[in-house]
Amino acid sequence: MKKEDRNIYIKNTPIEEAQEIFFNRLGFKNKHEKIDVLDTIGRITFNAIYAKNSSPHYNAAAMDGILVKAESTYEASEVNPIILKEGKGFIYINTGNLIQDGFDAVIMIEDVIELEEGKVKILKAAYPWQHIRPIGEDIVATEMILPSKHKIRPIDLSALLSGGIEEIEVYKKPQIGIIPTGSEIIENNRDLKPGKIIDSNSRVFQGLIEEYGAIANRYSPVADQYNLLKNAISKGIENNDILIINAGSSAGTKDYTAKIIKELGEVIVHGIAIKPGKPTILGIINEKPVIGLPGYPVSSYLAFESFVKPLIYRYTGQILYNEDLLSATLSKRIVSSVKNKELVRVNVGYVNDKYIATPISSGAGVTMSLVKADGILEVPQNSEGLEAGSKVNIKLLKPLNKIKNTMVSIGSHDLIMDIIGDLMPLSSGHVGSMGGIMAMLRGECHIAPIHLLDPISGKYNISYIKKYFRGNKMALIKGVKRYQGFIIKKGNPQNIKSFEDLVNEDVIYINRQRGAGTRVLLDYELNNRKIKSSDIKGYEREMSTHMSVAMAVKSGLATTGLGIMSAAKAMDLDFIKVAEEEYDFLIPYDNLSDRKTQLFIETIKSQEFINRVNSLDGYKTEGIGQVITIL
Repeated sequence: MKKEDRNIYIKNTPIEEAQEIFFNRLGFKNKHEKIDVLDTIGRITFNAIYAKNSSPHYNAAAMDGILVKAESTYEASEVNPIILKEGKGFIYINTGNLIQDGFDAVIMIEDVIELEEGKVKILKAAYPWQHIRPIGEDIVATEMILPSKHKIRPIDLSALLSGGIEEIEVYKKPQIGIIPTGSEIIENNRDLKPGKIIDSNSRVFQGLIEEYGAIANRYSPVADQYNLLKNAISKGIENNDILIINAGSSAGTKDYTAKIIKELGEVIVHGIAIKPGKPTILGIINEKPVIGLPGYPVSSYLAFESFVKPLIYRYTGQILYNEDLLSATLSKRIVSSVKNKELVRVNVGYVNDKYIATPISSGAGVTMSLVKADGILEVPQNSEGLEAGSKVNIKLLKPLNKIKNTMVSIGSHDLIMDIIGDLMPLSSGHVGSMGGIMAMLRGECHIAPIHLLDPISGKYNISYIKKYFRGNKMALIKGVKRYQGFIIKKGNPQNIKSFEDLVNEDVIYINRQRGAGTRVLLDYELNNRKIKSSDIKGYEREMSTHMSVAMAVKSGLATTGLGIMSAAKAMDLDFIKVAEEEYDFLIPYDNLSDRKTQLFIETIKSQEFINRVNSLDGYKTEGIGQVITIL
């Protein structure tokens, strides 16, 4: 591609302006179709629907009992019971039966005293139309059953059928084509090798399209070859109402999407002021909308929600209401670019009667940040960010009642937190042991996993709790003992045996973040041995979890890093033990009686949890769940 053909002049159009320009340029011509009423669940009514029949369409008994003429029972009382004869004075009737001429009231069977055959005793007078459903009590013929632009629910089907409706005019579902692009994109894991990426984005789009009420037509990935892409886009436009092209929207040498859309039609907007999601393309070919979405998973999802979702809603007649926002307190400062509206994924917890929002990994390619996120926080364009403690509005991705019933853990990382999270509602934020202590001080979590070595006493955790929570009664729930050591490649090719070997020329270290207990342990050992951290290559590179350290070693980004044995074994790496440490859980003493805390203690003491921990390498569970009070 020539330099002049590259997409290097991507604009920065505000998202609201881009939506207005694009949607106004399109002009919507909604299509509709008539379908059988039994096939309408989830469809959107094109016109208001009016009843053809009344319901009930005859006067019907509302109870099981006897059918009487009310006037004949007026004198009835406990002191003056009335005797009625079957056939002349009453007839038996069941719920839903037709009210016969000459009768106008139903007495419930439990209020009837049956005598000899064919006679009953009545102790209470009935009144006209007692326990009778008159014609049209539910639905009157010609009245509106459903308005237009209504999404039909199962309960609506009952009313439609009762109202005599057999067919309904509904909005036609648009066909939406999805073209994944990229020579590196493959469809199944058996073809996965270095340099290849599994296509997951198009599967997400497919699910969202169907969830939002349209028809998804997903195509096989198309390689980054101009003619192949142009041909695929031409066919996609021909066979669909809307076309999504995934990847190829940025400024790379093989990013052809914008150029092809321009050749075949018109590029309306290229470059949206949102982060992530900036390279999004909004175009039109043959009067049909074409959206070029970025390749990174988070970018593509957020751009999809911003442009494709409202497009589907317009085509299908749905009303896109402003979503309810949750007010929360921001636990951590967010630095933002003034150029873009930034969409930040957050975890939300309900702690001390308030909602706390904690930002999580923000990379555009970090798919798990969306899976784990409870909500999305918008940082406005032209803002430099938000300060910790700020009140913010969160668009929820998970039900509020689930968030309220989830225990919030902020602190040190360990694989056992995933096991706990599988056995009970738990949200884990990995910020290191000191980060957990700070979160606890600010009242932003329920528990804080910690493993902090006291360099003076050589003991774990208690001295830090006494230092930072002086005057507060705290509790330490005992967790596991675990092995810390050097995570190394199979066979230990660099012959690493001790901390002294970290300064060797052929050793590249990968560190944990400041405040992590593992980092405290490293610095403690380096200080004891008079080893300068500046002599260790890679000391400044930080990872937030033990698994990230293990993966860095596995992939060759580092020679070694300090981490837990279970992480090494999970990645099929070797391990050199250097310490046995105590991984415990800090909690305010007054919260020990809380339902979430009790469930947490029950969970970690359960045989299922202990069995699963023991199936990993490098743990001891003796004494787990014991509570130590710290004043």
